[in-house]
Amino acid sequence: MQLIILTKQLLHECDASLDRFYKQRELDASPDFYNEVKPHADEVQTLLMDWKEQSLWWMNEMKPKYIHPVQIDNVVDAMNQFVVQSFYKETSKKRFTQSIQSVHYTLSFFLRHLEEGDEHV
Repeated sequence: MQLIILTKQLLHECDASLDRFYKQRELDASPDFYNEVKPHADEVQTLLMDWKEQSLWWMNEMKPKYIHPVQIDNVVDAMNQFVVQSFYKETSKKRFTQSIQSVHYTLSFFLRHLEEGDEHV
């Protein structure tokens, strides 16, 4: 199922963003916005829009009890922010890591529901 694959890709991006954040701090590097940050952020945003559309469709069809549209919107908003922030060493570590943990939790919970109900879709 395509939605499961997209969700796993977003989970991978959470981990990649955290790794990138620590690498940028270690290297004390400043990224080139137009050659590094924007292309990656645009790619992730395209992935997020596709995931959001499919997620909302799945939720409308399956009507899960503990997953709500606002959670989907929160994942999209938070990921759009922390993917860009991951390139900058000046980013607040505490807020950044909390944001990633929150999105990771929501995506993992969502993935579990997808995999359990996969035969019904």
